[in-house]
Amino acid sequence: YSALLTDYGIRAESSATPHCGILRFTFPEGEQSRIQIDLARRVGGTAERQYIEVVDKHTIAGWMKCTPATGGWGNGEGQADYTVYFYAQVDKPMENYGFWSADIPDDWVRKRDEVVSVPYLQRVAAAPVVTGIDRIEGKHIGFYTEFGTRQDEQVVLRAGISFVDMEGARKNFEAEIAGKAFDQVAREARELWNRELARIRIDGGSDRQKTIFYTALYHTMIDPRIYTDADGRYPGADGRIHTTGGRFTKRTIFSGWDVFRSQMPLQTIINPQLVSDLVNSLVTMADESGRGYFERWEIVNAYSGCMLGNPALSVLADAYAKGIRSYDVEKAYRYAVNSSKRFGNDPLGYTPSELCISHTLEYAYTDWCISRLATQLGKREDAALYAAKGQAYRNIFDREKGWFRPRRADGGWEPWPENARTTEWYGCIESNPYQQGWFVPHDVEGMVSLMGGREAVLRDLTEFFDKTPSDMLWNDYYNHANEPVHLVPFLFNRLGQPWQTQKWTRHICEKAYADKVEGIVGNEDAGQMSAWYVLAAAGLHPACPGDTRMEITSPVFDRIELRLDPAYAPGGTFTVVAHGNSPSNVYIQRAVLNGREHTASHIDFADIAAGGTLELYMGDTPNTRWGI
Repeated sequence: YSALLTDYGIRAESSATPHCGILRFTFPEGEQSRIQIDLARRVGGTAERQYIEVVDKHTIAGWMKCTPATGGWGNGEGQADYTVYFYAQVDKPMENYGFWSADIPDDWVRKRDEVVSVPYLQRVAAAPVVTGIDRIEGKHIGFYTEFGTRQDEQVVLRAGISFVDMEGARKNFEAEIAGKAFDQVAREARELWNRELARIRIDGGSDRQKTIFYTALYHTMIDPRIYTDADGRYPGADGRIHTTGGRFTKRTIFSGWDVFRSQMPLQTIINPQLVSDLVNSLVTMADESGRGYFERWEIVNAYSGCMLGNPALSVLADAYAKGIRSYDVEKAYRYAVNSSKRFGNDPLGYTPSELCISHTLEYAYTDWCISRLATQLGKREDAALYAAKGQAYRNIFDREKGWFRPRRADGGWEPWPENARTTEWYGCIESNPYQQGWFVPHDVEGMVSLMGGREAVLRDLTEFFDKTPSDMLWNDYYNHANEPVHLVPFLFNRLGQPWQTQKWTRHICEKAYADKVEGIVGNEDAGQMSAWYVLAAAGLHPACPGDTRMEITSPVFDRIELRLDPAYAPGGTFTVVAHGNSPSNVYIQRAVLNGREHTASHIDFADIAAGGTLELYMGDTPNTRWGI
């Protein structure tokens, strides 16, 4: 990345390694060129306390302690509490340097809005500059080094970070970036990303569609991010330092409520080791914290409590069903059960709350996930118990209204407002009952029966899409901008009208994604929005993680080659070929799997893992006989 600092005529460029960053500044001629670092500022607030020392003429090191008291993720409500350590070197000798330290009163709030307020900024601006010392600690400190430069002289700053300690930052620096030129780091970063993005190769489609696809694939590879030092050490949820022993990479940022739907299922195909890392990371956090249950939205060991449901149970069940089992399975199962007991539909068989519909449906699904895992582990009694709990969705379906309805603890229904199904936040989180109510992925047949049968549901579902605005921005119907509806297009496959799944996934890929600044109609949500596109554009998407069934839909591209990990899948590659594909030929006429006619609108994950080729023959009109 690069930017021209127009006020000063300085070009700033940056690149990175997994644990390190590098900055290159191209200066104009001047006697007082400067690099200065505000150690306190962070996204969403400020570090509570900071420390920096000058180690030698080229090296600085220190830390920034970030607590919920001074903002950060969720403006402190996410409970993220961590320290970032750094070790940095500048290739211009630091002979004229100094520090500043702002006097921030103890009773000042230092969160997101306050640290950009005029009084706070005036305090920082008035901070005295201190020279003649080599180290400083304080509430809001900074560092600068000044030097003369020739016209177009380049100065490089390299920095390693660690969440463990200052020694870890130094080791990461020495392992990854010490002595490397900027252009070398940038080249290696590009090669690393090209290698990762080559997990999927595509042919066909427009340049615009290819840009959207690989931008999306890139987004899916950012989180959950590495939390382990190069030597395998990481900070545990007990405040102590642990080591992975080479068994896995500790990762952080699990946007659970979002990513269980598409993002993690995508990784089970192209990056199963990452899924293993994530499960190991969640298990160790539950273990080391002493809490003994899975967090739904983890960030740097924090139990943030964000959103709802038990999404880790979905990721665990999906991973195990697909052969990803390189973690303590019994411990993971125990923590899954504990999660359900702590957050679930017991004892009423539903969850009476302001978000009753969302709570009840999502807990029912993840209890079904436990039943699947229990079955595979030979725990028959548990399997039966949690399969029954998976039917909890029935307990909030009001047959009189013909839809899901919030229910009170005394068994009575909450009042039914006018236009209840499209009333946002009526019993639902970030959605309305019309959107959330389709979320019974583990028992579509049971859901359809409650809703009046196949024909009634098809009419309702068709209307749901027909009323969606063409720009697909936030709306009361198919609101792709948020996650609750992401499985809905694939319900047509289950209802015997796969051509509708084909039609609508192609429409969504075209209308909800773009190659511009506003590239996605909604929040990326740590890779979920992009993962939906990658899978749908490849012609394969799960409707129910934990089940190995993969829905077939209309690919955006002529050929999609998925590279498999030989440690988890024997097949090498799985390829989807769309013969005669075009913007108008969106409908599948017939399918051939590994040379044999394939008449179903789905395949099993095992077919992908075994490798091979799925050939789809496309046309411009629906084939109402294929895939039903």
